[in-house]
Amino acid sequence: MFERIANSWELVKASVVVLRADKELLVFPILSSIALVLVSIGFVLPLIAAGAFEALLSGGTSLGQVASFLVGFAYYFVQYFVILFANTALVGAALIRLRGGDPTVGDGLRIAVQRLPQLTGYALIAATVGMILRALARRRSALGRIAVSLIGLAWNLATFLVVPVLVAEGVGPIQAIRRSVDLLRRTWGEQIAGNLSIS
Repeated sequence: MFERIANSWELVKASVVVLRADKELLVFPILSSIALVLVSIGFVLPLIAAGAFEALLSGGTSLGQVASFLVGFAYYFVQYFVILFANTALVGAALIRLRGGDPTVGDGLRIAVQRLPQLTGYALIAATVGMILRALARRRSALGRIAVSLIGLAWNLATFLVVPVLVAEGVGPIQAIRRSVDLLRRTWGEQIAGNLSIS
């Protein structure tokens, strides 16, 4: 266990070295944040202007519930896609650096564009899981919400390495999830400790 924690600390230090060597790679999280704000504005402002925001939130009629679900799903999907795209670009550029290259922002974007089908598939899966967990949390007691939160935590841990697997191995989203679970199972100490350390 302590050896795995030490390994995860080495991974954290390697990540810091990559970011020090390539400060321009910080543009990906910044662009992701800006894009997420624009996505939120793009979803909320038209709903407010149309007077549909209150109806969607209340979901009173069955048509309102369907519309609320569709808008919520589209919002989740676009959010996940933006985050995944930026993370894929960052991971792709970091892998170039770790392999001895000198990545540019363009290199990261090129890698993310090459993985568009996989990112779209995984964003659909992640949005579906997110909507299911959200629906379950709304209909549960406090204890039920805790259980749903634990399921969400398990999902986040299981899919922690999906983006690096998508980038490095170029596999599909379902295979990337399976590979992420397998890697977590084999190296759980590094992943959990690394995630906590990076956070």
